[in-house]
Amino acid sequence: MTDKSPAANILVGVSGGIAAYKVCEVVSTLAKAGAEVRVIMTSSAESFVSALTFATLSRHTAYTDQNFWSADQARPLHIELAEWADYFLIAPLTANTLGKLAHGLADNLLTNTILASTCPVLLAPAMNTDMWLQSSVQRNWQQVLADERYRAVGPAAGRLACDRIGTGRMAEPHRILAALESLQHTQGRCDLTGKHILISTGSTQEYIDAVRYIGNPSTGRMGIALATAAAHRGAQVSLVFGPMEPHLRQTIPDSVQTTAVVSAADMEASLMAQLETADWIIMAAAVADMRPQLNVAGKLAKADLPNPLPLEPVTDIAAQLAAKKRADQTLVGFAAQTGDIIAPALDKLKRKGLNAIVANPVDQPESGFGCDRNQGIFLDHQGHQTTLAASTKLRMAHHIYDLLLTTLTT
Repeated sequence: MTDKSPAANILVGVSGGIAAYKVCEVVSTLAKAGAEVRVIMTSSAESFVSALTFATLSRHTAYTDQNFWSADQARPLHIELAEWADYFLIAPLTANTLGKLAHGLADNLLTNTILASTCPVLLAPAMNTDMWLQSSVQRNWQQVLADERYRAVGPAAGRLACDRIGTGRMAEPHRILAALESLQHTQGRCDLTGKHILISTGSTQEYIDAVRYIGNPSTGRMGIALATAAAHRGAQVSLVFGPMEPHLRQTIPDSVQTTAVVSAADMEASLMAQLETADWIIMAAAVADMRPQLNVAGKLAKADLPNPLPLEPVTDIAAQLAAKKRADQTLVGFAAQTGDIIAPALDKLKRKGLNAIVANPVDQPESGFGCDRNQGIFLDHQGHQTTLAASTKLRMAHHIYDLLLTTLTT
């Protein structure tokens, strides 16, 4: 959320559930990033987190029903807040508040403000599994989502506060924040609905023996951002990733189909197997260029390591995909470069037969491998260049999709 304009106003509605404590992190993160945040609490939410806590974290009064019915307001509070908001998050969304949304009911400050507002609304449900699976709750959920104003994040599966294991957990704060960031960019557009996007990300590891390998520092963050942005815009997403830290794997949206691989050969096999059904293929992985000619099952003694180490080239996966893809499929590459990033990227674009490429400087501060932010130059098949200014990787991913949608329709 670090690139969010301070002018964006975010209303956070908190209804009564144990997951309300997680919303503290969401509010705190938004406020620290420069957002203007206002919190509305239902009376039952006050049983779980105090208004003072949210006021402190948001740097502003947290509103309750006591404020709603106060005679001190020059204008109705729910109207003031509804007109002020650019985006509305409701977390946790309980079965009770969901039912009110579905039927247009308004009996407290939160529900009155929702009905008085016109901005996009992000919903983060949280409830017991049996409650979530009730046919009446599912009817309400589908009815609400039929309104284009509303977008969803979660619920997730796992152990609930009642010790039940199942669906009903509120999405974790990092997922809610990512969904909010996407909502700010897209305004709720699902313009990738109907597309299957196949993405590769991370590094590959080419083993010498059981404990040594040739690799690179790619973490997979950019590919996860591309997968997240595509999922938020309605696409069916498949992500093939190399070795990745567990905490990063946990940031991949649940709706994304994932395949974990290790070597370049593994990645090539997985991508080729999924090529037929993909509309867009995005090669964000940092695939090895060379691999050892030997691959020993056990560990070699240091004295037995060959010097020099004999290497052989790895198959160029992007070129292989380009040779086998259909004319109606789009293949996008990434070029991680230092120094002049344009000339090598143009060469790869033409030599590999790509539809577009993103030239990515990895020698700049807060850019490239291991960073939460990135920047680059987008080049289409005619070599036209568009600067991708430094931003979060999620925002950069959205800009890439905007450019692909534009270049493929003009």
